Amino acid sequence: MNLKNYFLILLLFLGNTFMFSQKTYNFEEQSANWQTSQSDQWSFTTSKSYEGSESLKYNVPANSSTKELGAIYSIETNHTIHKVRTANFNNTTTIVASSYDGIVMAVGFDGVVLWKNSLSGFMVHDLWCADITGDGNDEVLIANADGTIFCLNAMGIEQWQYQKNEVPMYAVTVVKKEGIPYVVGGSLDLNCYYLSATGSLVKELKSADYSQEKTWGDTTAKDFVHYANFLRPLKKDTTNDYLIMHASNNPSQDKGAIYVFDVLEDTPIKRVETEATSPIGELRFSDYNNDGTSEILMGASNHQNSANVSRLNLADDTTDQYKLSGLGFGYSVVQPELITDVSADKYMFLVGNQMMLVNKEFDIASQEKLQTKYSYYDMWKKPNSNQIVLASCQSGGSQIHIMDTGNPDWKTAYEALIPTGKIKDIIDNTAAVRTNLASYSKPSTQRATRDVFFMTEDTSEGLAKTTANNIRNNYTTPMFLGGSHFSKTENWDRSTMPNEKYKNKRDGRKNYVLTQQQSIDMITAWYDESPQGDKGIAYWGGHGNDPYFFQLETRKQTLDYASGKKTVMIFPELEDHSDDFTWVMNDLFYPLAQYSKTRNANIFVRTKHNFWQANVYLPMWSGLLSGEYADVFVPSMEETTDKAMDISIASRVGVWASGSVNDWGTRTVPDNPSYDRSRQFCHQMLPNHFLRHLVYHMANGATYINNFAVDPDYMSIVWDLVAKGALFVPKANELLSISPVHISMLEPDDDFLLEGSSLKWGTHYDEQFLNNNPFVFSRQNANWMGAKNTPWDFSSYAGNVKDRRQNYLPNYPNGLVLITPPQTGANADVTAPRGLLKDNLHPLYKDILKEYFTDGRYYYSADGTQTFNADQFYTTVEADIKESAKKIPLTVSGDVAWVVAQTSPTNLRLTIIDGGYLNPEDRTALVTFQSLSAVGMKDILDGTTYNSSGTVEVKIPKGSFRFLDITLSSPLN
Repeated sequence: MNLKNYFLILLLFLGNTFMFSQKTYNFEEQSANWQTSQSDQWSFTTSKSYEGSESLKYNVPANSSTKELGAIYSIETNHTIHKVRTANFNNTTTIVASSYDGIVMAVGFDGVVLWKNSLSGFMVHDLWCADITGDGNDEVLIANADGTIFCLNAMGIEQWQYQKNEVPMYAVTVVKKEGIPYVVGGSLDLNCYYLSATGSLVKELKSADYSQEKTWGDTTAKDFVHYANFLRPLKKDTTNDYLIMHASNNPSQDKGAIYVFDVLEDTPIKRVETEATSPIGELRFSDYNNDGTSEILMGASNHQNSANVSRLNLADDTTDQYKLSGLGFGYSVVQPELITDVSADKYMFLVGNQMMLVNKEFDIASQEKLQTKYSYYDMWKKPNSNQIVLASCQSGGSQIHIMDTGNPDWKTAYEALIPTGKIKDIIDNTAAVRTNLASYSKPSTQRATRDVFFMTEDTSEGLAKTTANNIRNNYTTPMFLGGSHFSKTENWDRSTMPNEKYKNKRDGRKNYVLTQQQSIDMITAWYDESPQGDKGIAYWGGHGNDPYFFQLETRKQTLDYASGKKTVMIFPELEDHSDDFTWVMNDLFYPLAQYSKTRNANIFVRTKHNFWQANVYLPMWSGLLSGEYADVFVPSMEETTDKAMDISIASRVGVWASGSVNDWGTRTVPDNPSYDRSRQFCHQMLPNHFLRHLVYHMANGATYINNFAVDPDYMSIVWDLVAKGALFVPKANELLSISPVHISMLEPDDDFLLEGSSLKWGTHYDEQFLNNNPFVFSRQNANWMGAKNTPWDFSSYAGNVKDRRQNYLPNYPNGLVLITPPQTGANADVTAPRGLLKDNLHPLYKDILKEYFTDGRYYYSADGTQTFNADQFYTTVEADIKESAKKIPLTVSGDVAWVVAQTSPTNLRLTIIDGGYLNPEDRTALVTFQSLSAVGMKDILDGTTYNSSGTVEVKIPKGSFRFLDITLSSPLN
């Protein structure tokens, strides 16, 4: 860095008074929302001079003077901010924040973005700020999902990094022993690492040496190990801290325990069981009684109706609990903080889009509820002040919000807070699509729209009602099905059931109290409700916890009553791959499927994890895979806690395109974004991520849509898109964005099955095994939350997906690489009713398909006699995918999802979607034309025209999509 740049940074830190040009502040009185214009900035670039250097860009808004800004003001960052902390830089308290895409930045309370560092580009699991060098300035410590602890100085320049392996670092803090600071990193490899102030390893703290955590139920997860869910310092005396660890072995179900250590010691001083009803998603400290001893506050991560806070007093190991009430549906982390409400000390519990205030005694009568439009990813209290820092809103926001609870107007301002920035852009972009759609008419050359079923929509009021009624009156599709949630189900005699496991299985959410006739009456009444029951109904037929909500005869009688109306029986979480479930398939599902064939009925298999690229290839599911019940089974997914959505779409489209089923389905629900149950920041109040998810899946042929009704007015646009044919829902033989290379699944490897279904227990990690056993599909269990993908993983080389998070909108730059039943070789069933893939796809693929074989762990030759390791053979598959892409009409690259389908002999529909599922942004897609001759390309809604040869740049508005009509010079047959 040259002398000029050092001088400019020094001026910036010395009081934030250096002025480059005039900056504009806008105050919106109605929402108490202060915005800063970032358009006028001065920037310079500097490069690190040591190994691993990278370019850093410092964005310095022109005027950094402080203003009196009222109860709440907002700072635009242009990033989706996930975590916020505060640091002391040059005797000034500064916000330190991390973004969805792993950028760490420093932001002044005056709105100045001091610096940004993109680090490795992987997500940040934890941040901690402390002075470890003794220079009076805090360092920023980052626990990164790529397995690294980073240390940045007060100027955002990397000082060092430590990495033991690629397992995510999940927690980080700083503790002192005899005045010497140590950085402690907690890894999902089940160990903690003490590091010196210069980043060298001091010692490992192995959970296996002291853990008392045990598993329960039927699992192969290990006992007496755990990971550090949280690490925090607690002052012991003037020169020493305690290390406080919240330990867990299951991010979905375990409430965990507190371990207290003297710094650098191998064994804890004590362990205190956490008293909570769910996993812990937040840990902070308070001293509510001013006795000089901090209590530990732990906020639950769970359904909001089970939200609670535990307050642990380590002096006597007693716990107070506060159970929040009246929060409604949603999944969130409770973030607790002791604040001053104008002049009274209270606890503030931020959960979803609601805030609860309660007195220090946890008196339920004192509870006060505040509710605002959006939910926020994080909050942090500025030390020695009444200011609360809120991270971006969870629906794609880009601002940091500063709230002063000492201001008498803060509650009114909080409830009125409407962020602008990216949220406003997303809403405006969606409105523009709706406006353009109003005047759109489907071309006469485009065939009639396929039957599409919206199974669980709310069409009862508002714009949703108006839109749905217009569709009912003027279009034949989409169709809205009736049905209802029910808490009571049939209590029938299972005493003669020969399978002990399923004879005794029950779902704890249901009351088994109905007679057979009461069950029939409940279900058949839904067919008679108008308008929702007119076309048919959808309802839960059972669950993985108990598939037998109703006996088979009850189901048959309800299907008979339907008299041809559509019936969809939803079966979530059918994950059991034991011999017991083989019995269930033969006792329940295949007889029900056989009866449904002539009753216009479907079995909606709403499974989780690796099911459609693993479990379905077990012998018990051969009836589905063969195509014998193609009219009945509908593949779908329940992808909460999953991390490989990019693979699941390749799998479901592959099963459908192979002819095993005639339709496939998808689901949107509030906890879809939950890749980590102990950090459930998945309360998006603007369901823009749902909208783009549906557009992508339906453009790939999904016709059974299982939505949870979040803002039906907003989501109703997708109903109109389908009805008018703007969103083209193709048949399998109309898709042209499929790679000629496909991966055929053999019977899945046992370890692959375990890996892909172990998303609850976090103690499966075995470093030696994983180092010696590379997998084709890997890093999906609870030890790899947010982790980077290996180069040999299918997600990397096929889908262009770098990590294990919410990858609902993958790019697949060389076309969607299908995962299919074997078509050739020793394992192919050429007599199956489904036929052959080459006959089910577009004629273009007839002679260009290339097949590879895997069991999820190894690749195999077609005859099964040769085995190839995933970390070596993947380069062959990858090269073939890239070369074969030249044989399809076009490809699209960029942070976008895309689909091409043929709508007429001379027209293609190219759908391109902003690929930032929870991180929407203006995107640039590069469309490369290859094996076709086009004479024009035009956006069918806004009329924008493009070139139709070579490589064409297409801008996709944030949170939105484009439907492009490509006109060919001659028919494509």
